[in-house]
Formats: sequence, structure tokens, C-alpha cells
Amino acid sequence: MKNLILPAILSVLFITSCGPTYKPFTSALQNDNRWSEEELKHIQFYLSNDIVLRRNLSRGESVIEGGKIRIKEGQRIEEIVIREGTPGVLVFMPKEERLAISFENGKDKFLVFGPHPKWNGRYMLLGSEWDKYAGKVTYQGKTYSTSSKSAYAGLLVDLDKVSQVTRKRHTVAGRKVRS
Repeated sequence: MKNLILPAILSVLFITSCGPTYKPFTSALQNDNRWSEEELKHIQFYLSNDIVLRRNLSRGESVIEGGKIRIKEGQRIEEIVIREGTPGVLVFMPKEERLAISFENGKDKFLVFGPHPKWNGRYMLLGSEWDKYAGKVTYQGKTYSTSSKSAYAGLLVDLDKVSQVTRKRHTVAGRKVRS
């Protein structure tokens, strides 16, 4: 029995050490590495917490493709759920320190993240009209409500893979006239 315990512990340590090392994507990480927008497009981002988007559908609106439609107290509600750990990619930077991250294919299917000063510069979900219960975000050109829990959803990166992003740089030495 004793002979089995040490190999079992070592196996668990080996397996856990080989897995991804997800860490928050922060303004410090971005500033230290000075990644351009093009370089950021090669980094795989992951969502740290679930995000649930909801909006009331008016009569006559077409069937929703990716979201779910629920009837709640006689209202038709579209719900889009993006689960913790969902991979996403940068589609563009609307301005400095703002990342438009897409978690699914399609036009305007992105959410905007930016550094939060109270969370050590972690890139967190941005929205408008936040209060202690909910906020408003834009997704696919439409305004959705989301709970205040979604405000804690941030971007994670696998630091092992991020360190593999290489910068191609060439310094020109100049040319001299041949005599």
C-alpha cells in the first residue's frame, strides 16, 4: 500500500502541472509585452465566469439563431449564455485598452472588455448603466441586460501559450555606396 501512495501523488502532480495555466489578462501583462492589435489576435482568450445576456422580444421579431427563447410571465425573452472557460478571439480594438472579444462566429457577435482599476487592471466585461443588480451590454447590435454577476467576468489567457507568441522584428542596418 505504501509503495502505491508516492507514485499516485507524483502522477497527480505531473498531470496538474501539465495543464493550462490560466491567468487573468491584465493591463500590466499587456503593457509589459507591448502586443500590437495584430499580435493580440493570435492569443487565445478564455472567459473567467458565465455571462448571461437577456432581452425582451417584441412581437413579430424573427426566430433567434443562437440564443434560447423563453416565455416568462407572458413575455418572450431571448437568452444568450456564454459559459466560463469558453474560448474567444480578439476581433478588433475599438480604442486603446478596449478589446472586442468574440466567442462565436457571426457579425457583431462580440463583447467589449477593458481593464478594471479595482481589480488590479484585469480585463473585465464592460457595459453601460451598471447598478448593483444589472447592466446593459451591446451584442450583435442589440442591447441586452445582464446581471451584476456578469460584471465579474474577465478574460483569462494560458500563459504558457501566450509566451509562445513571438514578435518578428527586423532592424535595418542601412546601405553604403559601392566604389
